Amino acid sequence: MTPQWELPPGVHAFCSERAGGVSAAPYDTLNLGDHVGDDPLAVAENRRRLAAQLHARPVFLKQVHGRGVVRLESGTPDGTEADACWTSERGIACTMMVADCLPVLLCADDGALLGAAHCGWRGLAGGVVEALWAAMAGAGAGTARAWLGPCIGPEAFEVGPEVREAFVRGDAGALACFRPHGEGKFLADLPALARRRLAALGISGVAGNDGTRPWCTVANPSRFFSHRRDRVSGRFAAGLWRA
Repeated sequence: MTPQWELPPGVHAFCSERAGGVSAAPYDTLNLGDHVGDDPLAVAENRRRLAAQLHARPVFLKQVHGRGVVRLESGTPDGTEADACWTSERGIACTMMVADCLPVLLCADDGALLGAAHCGWRGLAGGVVEALWAAMAGAGAGTARAWLGPCIGPEAFEVGPEVREAFVRGDAGALACFRPHGEGKFLADLPALARRRLAALGISGVAGNDGTRPWCTVANPSRFFSHRRDRVSGRFAAGLWRA
């Protein structure tokens, strides 16, 4: 899909889907993850195809559900450990791989600084978006806009009380993002939780995932990989770059 997002001139965004690659089932076909058991040669070809389509270099990080942030430069290698990244360089795509977690893309309003974060519940509750914005603001970003990609939707994301507590501990209003679902369980609205975090940072221009079914990775098996649904799954990616 092409993110429907108002961006400054020269800035572009992407979100891959699962079609268009060479990987065999259950990674069919455009699996971009090199850590999920797929044929390394197929993953390399899929990544090559994506880069050729973008006319930019997507940097594939080692994502660990943390809050580490790395600045991407021309020499930053794939496999660098971080769950968020930013850059001011042209031709380098800040890229997040996902298969239920939420990719969050940030663009400074002047287009000079770009960033992306990998937001599963642990990373989001742990402050990965705040860490990314602190890095970008420290580099001179004043205001920014955001785009939320596909993720596990609020009808599918069943969590325990510890997840709700992780968010409510610092934001009582986050209670509205959880609905009781069976004994001791809740359904969590991950995009709504991300919007609350962004709003608290003063980032109110947020496009993309609104929590409806078309954005849900679990509910759309022909379009998106989903670890929660399939257990053995590929990864799609979202990112942005300056031409």
